[in-house]
Amino acid sequence: MNQNPFRYFKTSPEIIQLAVMMYVRFPLSLRNVEDLLHERGIDICHETVRHWVDRFGTYFAHKIRRRRSEAMRQSPQWRWHLDEVLVKIRGQTHYLWRAVDHEGEVLESFVTKTRDKASALRFVRKAMKRYGNPKVVVTDRCHSYRAAMKEIWNARRQECGRHLNNRAENSHLPFRRRERAMSRFRRMRSLQKFASTHSSVYNHFNHQRNIESRARFKSLRDAALFEWRELLAA
Repeated sequence: MNQNPFRYFKTSPEIIQLAVMMYVRFPLSLRNVEDLLHERGIDICHETVRHWVDRFGTYFAHKIRRRRSEAMRQSPQWRWHLDEVLVKIRGQTHYLWRAVDHEGEVLESFVTKTRDKASALRFVRKAMKRYGNPKVVVTDRCHSYRAAMKEIWNARRQECGRHLNNRAENSHLPFRRRERAMSRFRRMRSLQKFASTHSSVYNHFNHQRNIESRARFKSLRDAALFEWRELLAA
């Protein structure tokens, strides 16, 4: 029997879940979340919000990711888009690798200090282990991808070309907005932890309102919020 992860906390799990969602989903600072909760009659410190996000962000993200990976393994994987973006941590260059599916949902986030074949290989293997093997992998012209794909005998599935990887490059934008609100990161572990959490929560609530009707979007939004609240009972 699984133990209740909230058993040592006096605050109700619903309030903790709300604070985590507000901080991860929206480009808000810890003090912004503190002020918004205060308007709802919830008096907490911004450091409490930080502790909740650090403790339960990965908890909720893991549940979302587990449900999604199980569903994706049962359906064909048509096309993945792989890309990496430069992130500064205390003045040092790190790389955030991302795998995005054909619908624009972030599958995997992986942080490394280098952009060589070994890093690309670890990233690709991690994504394929969780979600299966795609039919096509779209990348930029970084040589690390080609070397990694040859290593796992998938070079013939790789596609490169101008503008082909815009979907992966656009997936960095929500994270970049969130990064600015957080005044960047101070540790590689913190970046990896938050990138994984943010991608899962973003996928859960992202419904591409620009291509859906208003009624359809409201229905999807309500369903996502209901599933989010159901994570406490799962």
